[in-house]
Amino acid sequence: MKLSVKNLDIETGGMPVVIINIKDAKKYDLHLEDRVLIAYKNRKLEAMIDIALHDRLIRPGQIGCFEEVSQVLTARNRQLVTIHIDEKPSSVKFIRKKLDGEGLSKKEIQQIVHDITHDKLSSVELAYFVAACYSRTMTEQETILLTQAMVDSGEVLKLHRYPILDKHCIGGVAANRTSMIVVPIIAAAGLTCPKTSSRSITSPAGTADTMEVLANVKVDLKTMKKIVEKIGACIIWGGALNLAPADDKIIRVERSLNIDAESQLIASIMAKKISVSSTHILIDIPVGVGAKVETMTEALNLKHGFQMIGERLKREITVLITDGSEPIGNGIGPILEARDVLWLLLRDPRAPKDLERKSIIIAGRLLEMAGISYGEEKARNLLLSGQAFNKMKEICIAQGLKTLDPEQLKPAKFTYQIKAKKSGTIKLISNKHISKIARVAGAPEHPGAGIYLLKHKGDKVKKNDSLCTLYSGSKEKLKYAVELLSEFFPFVIH
Repeated sequence: MKLSVKNLDIETGGMPVVIINIKDAKKYDLHLEDRVLIAYKNRKLEAMIDIALHDRLIRPGQIGCFEEVSQVLTARNRQLVTIHIDEKPSSVKFIRKKLDGEGLSKKEIQQIVHDITHDKLSSVELAYFVAACYSRTMTEQETILLTQAMVDSGEVLKLHRYPILDKHCIGGVAANRTSMIVVPIIAAAGLTCPKTSSRSITSPAGTADTMEVLANVKVDLKTMKKIVEKIGACIIWGGALNLAPADDKIIRVERSLNIDAESQLIASIMAKKISVSSTHILIDIPVGVGAKVETMTEALNLKHGFQMIGERLKREITVLITDGSEPIGNGIGPILEARDVLWLLLRDPRAPKDLERKSIIIAGRLLEMAGISYGEEKARNLLLSGQAFNKMKEICIAQGLKTLDPEQLKPAKFTYQIKAKKSGTIKLISNKHISKIARVAGAPEHPGAGIYLLKHKGDKVKKNDSLCTLYSGSKEKLKYAVELLSEFFPFVIH
């Protein structure tokens, strides 16, 4: 069949999609999310069908091409393209197999990951794969195969060094910017730490968002390698690289479904670490109400999973189970967090002590994994002496320095004091509620928006004492955030 092109100038951000009129769909027996092969001259592309129920956007005889299709075909409006009905990819059959509770082979897992990477699966099909791995837990062997397939789906940073250190936090704790302290400590010790970090998805800031306040975080793999070989470390946004690309697409679906399949979580983290050639990896698992991992049983299961896969993949793994019952640090939001980090590295008395303690513990353990005795003492000395700050300066300059002056980092101008509703002791600060309020206030889109904590768990307070300051770039967003306090008040006081 032949249809006339109408370029829509809209991106789907995923699999190539075309729209046909419902009359043509009935005529050719095509259904929503069927696949078609579109040919124009010597160019071909597989795309998924969407259906227009009315003639206003796409008339009979037309085919609406989203940007991903238009760029490949290069057909102009009203030019004719040939359409052939295409089969579903073989990986759909393998996903159904997993849903039925059967195991998957190396070849089947590789095909699924290949089709995810190349946008050959619909959002529904990908969601079924995520759900299948959640309800039909992957075996140890399947988890290893999934990890390797994710690594093989993208590029790998090849460094001729040993050891290569790395760390990862499971997440769910607001702020917790230990990476921006740990990485320069490790590099100041003369060791290698190529750190890729994520942007915020549901939090007020990811490490990449906070680091971006100080320096550029978007670099390609070639530039990343040059920086690491020269400086010994980097702190960059992993999304700008083609490292384990299938993982990012799986994570987006997990976020939408609000589930974390343990096997996929382990494979996801390990794939990212292996793709930068890490040999010694520390995993931080915060546990607490409102954190990503809420019980010690979950934490111990994850710990076992990481240690198992580390042993099988010949990586040294250390797992720390830490307190996730409140945010780590005072600032929550890109600028507020970056200011905390600089105060800490510069030995300013305003630096948060809890962030310092946790960073030294993590850095110390990593140094010991690399064979350095008295790791925490060494980490503390590198921090106190200013060597860690000097290394952070080198990293920022190599990536494209913006500022290392905390006094230049100004929070958003509209503020509100969140006050204690009664006297007592703070028993809990909900990470989930803190994050929700900070995001409604505008973080991380407005880098100066967020929350600055004035009190922490265990502090005694009186009624109407200020617990934290809420910052926003607009009066309207601040108003919405304040309204949420009646439903999501983050402080539990007894």
